[in-house]
Formats: sequence, C-alpha cells, structure tokens
Amino acid sequence: MARLLEAGEVPEARQRLSHLCARDATTLDVAELTRAATESIAENTSDAVVAPLFWGAVAGMPGLLGYRALNTLDAMVGYRSPRYRRFGWAAARADDVANLVPSRIGAALTALCAGGRARESWRMWRRDGNRHPSPNAGQVEAAFAGALDIRLGGTNSYGGELESRARLGEGRDPEPADLRRAVRLSRLVGAAAVTIAALAALTPERLPRPAAAGARHGKVA
Repeated sequence: MARLLEAGEVPEARQRLSHLCARDATTLDVAELTRAATESIAENTSDAVVAPLFWGAVAGMPGLLGYRALNTLDAMVGYRSPRYRRFGWAAARADDVANLVPSRIGAALTALCAGGRARESWRMWRRDGNRHPSPNAGQVEAAFAGALDIRLGGTNSYGGELESRARLGEGRDPEPADLRRAVRLSRLVGAAAVTIAALAALTPERLPRPAAAGARHGKVA
C-alpha cells in the first residue's frame, strides 16, 4: 500500500485495500486510503497477533485455534447479510467479548513500544480508546495514533452506508510514509506479545515437575 500510494497509483491502491478491510474504497483519495490502511494495521495487530497469542497462553492450542475460528466467523458473517443478521450478530458479539482483554493488552504494548512517544500513546489510548463504535478496535487505534503522532477516525462507507466515527489522536492526518512506521510499530508489538505469551505459557504449573526423591533412588512407595 505504501509503495502504491507513494507512486500515485490510486486505482491499484483501492484494489489493494480490499485485501485489508471491508471499507468501500471506490471514491477514496490518497489521504483516506492511507487512513484506512493505518487503521487496519492497528486493529489487526490486536485481532490477528495479540489476541490469538493471549488465548494460546491462557488455554493452549485449543484456545488459540478457537479464537481464530471465532474471529474468522465474525469477519465472514458478522452483520454482513440480512439473511444471516442474527447469526452474524451473535458472531460479532462473541468476538467482541473474546477481544475485550487482548485489545487493551495490545494498546498497552503499543504504548510500551512507542519509544519517545510512549506517554502520548498511553494518553491517547486512555482518552480516545472508547470513542470508537467497537469496544475493542478503538483501543489499539487510539494508541497507534498517539504513538505515530497522527489522527485517525472520520467518515467511512460500508456497502453504501456511511458511518461517522470520532477522531482519535491529536496529530496530522496520516501520510503514505506513516504506513511503514505503522508496520514497524506493529512488528514491535507482535514481538512483545510473543515474549509475554511464551513466559505466561511456561508457568510453574506447566513446567515438568522434578521426580520425587524416592523415585530418584529407585524406591517404590
């Protein structure tokens, strides 16, 4: 996306956006395409990296796979069709519940990985995180906005329906170069999440227990 936008290849960038999110890109300009991609990077840092690692650490491989199945179900049918609206509503609500804790962990890790803008990232998360229609997406998006000194949010189109969202952050509107910065930040957050999940999984209860003293000396109880 960054390469296409920097080269001014807007039609190609609009097509590429469909690989990242469900937003209608037909009329989006460079600024709006950049914002959409940046928001997608932030949200997916939580949904596709932090959350599965969290559930994997909590419940092992069944937790990780179960979360990914639920998240994929939400992406496929959540609110997408009048025919399956009730089913989609259930999938979306279940996904919201599953992401309540991971999204906030992701926002905290974003602030931790923000370097010199850690304080601003934390402040924007705490101030703007709940302004998003989703109880979870806004958490990491606000933290990213503070970390990158940009402003996210605005009017989006989904299937011809306009949705107005509050602004997140106090900086300038994102530029194509900010996509590369967002990717670097996302990778740092992912690395931190991997480290924490691995440490959490290796709790004393899960580590191999030493053999009993009698067993070491060949004694049988």
